[in-house]
Amino acid sequence: MTENGFSVIYALTGGTYVYGSYPDLDGLFREQAAELDRKRREAILHKMQQLVLDKVIYAPIWELAFLNGVGPRVQESGLGLISGHAYSGPYEDVKLKGK
Repeated sequence: MTENGFSVIYALTGGTYVYGSYPDLDGLFREQAAELDRKRREAILHKMQQLVLDKVIYAPIWELAFLNGVGPRVQESGLGLISGHAYSGPYEDVKLKGK
């Protein structure tokens, strides 16, 4: 779960991959969740992101990402080019439609 780019599962109490937490971050998360003013909420989220960086709470080593090319601008998506492969591939073969 992310909240405007803030990865809750790594930094807040109760998160899936949390082993220890910081009460100040938990408090800021509750505060931003109740904040109705968009600018104030954004400021709180930026403060939280800075605290996560300052405290080096997590360092992702590897993130599995499956890229798929689909949409109205795609001529050939690459889906199904490799038998039994559920994702676009090879990525070099994804073709966009000309303008």
